Amino acid sequence: MFDKYIIDPATLRNTGPDEAPDGFAFETRLGYYRGLTLSMVEELNVGIDGEPVARADVSFDDGAGALTLDQMETAYDRRWAFGAPATILVRRAGGFPKGDHTLTLQQKLRISYMPFPSFNNDEKRISFG
Repeated sequence: MFDKYIIDPATLRNTGPDEAPDGFAFETRLGYYRGLTLSMVEELNVGIDGEPVARADVSFDDGAGALTLDQMETAYDRRWAFGAPATILVRRAGGFPKGDHTLTLQQKLRISYMPFPSFNNDEKRISFG
């Protein structure tokens, strides 16, 4: 429904020292039309040019401090509001590669009244650097 708004390509940036980036970050929005507690976000699958990023290398920051995906499983007291930007942080030596690349994000969400998870996907072609 709101998949085309999940990745904000204008916010893509490398993290760490300029001369030796240790990762990258970008803003994301919830692909579901209601807010959710962070414990209901089951997966945030990031990919670059079709290659998945390891789950252990992805973290999430809603503005209240970064959490690993494992930590999000018990974040019952934090809520991601619809329309509110959050930051995806990816640990990756060298940061985001320069040039034209495809960045993907899949959100797997547990919705209380649905007997199956909601999958929300976005893919952006980005010229970086």
